[in-house]
Amino acid sequence: MSTMARGAVLRAFNEPLTLEAAPVPEPEPGALVASVDLGGVCGTDVHLFHGNLPIPTPVILGHEAVGRVEKLGPGVTADFNGEPLREGDAIAWASNIPCGRCYWCVVEKERTLCENRKVYGINQRFDEGPRLSGGWAEFIYLQPGSAVFKLPAGISPEQAIALGCAGPTAVHGVLEIVGIGVGETVVVQGSGPVGLAAAMYAQLAGAARTIIVGGPASRLDLARSIGVGDVHIDIFATPDPEERRRQVLAATPRGRGADVVLECAGVPSAVPEGFELVRRNGRYLVLGQYTDRGATPINPHVITRKQLKVYGSWAFAEAHYARYVDTLPQLAARFDLGRLVTRYPLEEANRALADMASGSVMKAVLAP
Repeated sequence: MSTMARGAVLRAFNEPLTLEAAPVPEPEPGALVASVDLGGVCGTDVHLFHGNLPIPTPVILGHEAVGRVEKLGPGVTADFNGEPLREGDAIAWASNIPCGRCYWCVVEKERTLCENRKVYGINQRFDEGPRLSGGWAEFIYLQPGSAVFKLPAGISPEQAIALGCAGPTAVHGVLEIVGIGVGETVVVQGSGPVGLAAAMYAQLAGAARTIIVGGPASRLDLARSIGVGDVHIDIFATPDPEERRRQVLAATPRGRGADVVLECAGVPSAVPEGFELVRRNGRYLVLGQYTDRGATPINPHVITRKQLKVYGSWAFAEAHYARYVDTLPQLAARFDLGRLVTRYPLEEANRALADMASGSVMKAVLAP
């Protein structure tokens, strides 16, 4: 095992990341060291870079990553599912470690809402502790309590990282909280990784028709080419919300609206527009608002008049990540996940961030 490893460090918001080295520690009991094959660049990373979320600095960014077991700490013999774990095994890991002791973890049993979560690449400082605590590095120290999973046979690192944190986030929100029934019509607002992950799981769950409302056109073309979505409506080609509503309703059974609308755009104004796309007695999930981008006017009468069921979903916990890994073979068999990925060397982390911010790529990944 190497004695030093490089990582892309955020020292100040809106300032270029710097490549810095830190010692690779020996794993303590319950921990392991992994070499990083690919580190995903998420839309949240763009917000972190700009200081839109309160995080400590300096920090190695990267809460999405896949790699291989480099060294196991004492007592580590199996992954989260109980599968034997050995050095060299291909693995993925959940980005957060809930405390397991607070009100939200114990009483509410909602580990996604834990106030004391450790999150790789977000709230683990580079100048404290094991230091190598983000995925944009050559090695990462996976602390005791981490949910580590062996990748299913035949799943490549590109396939595993293609949806990044959007995959388990969609498992939590789309499959667990709102649910999709066989034969239902689903509208997805947004065509980034979260939107495509939500659409993929809606299709796997048995949706009869999935309508994606998003953009730019390149993202919709990519979704269409790999079989994600049945109808694709470009918000830039159709800037009038009323015309978008007409097109969506025309694509639903008898023009009634969708059974389920999944907000994955991250734009506050998408929410009131989405209320107009769901049928009476339908379900609406707010999934994409991970950064506070301000308030937006809504008409609560629409919720009452339509008798809507409105849900929110925050991130994911270990069980959602486990289900994501388990469903990777189904996702890979149906959708060409590798086509979502654009690779960058670790040295080009700043360019990868800029390309994700501009929307010119679907999923940027760093390859240390």
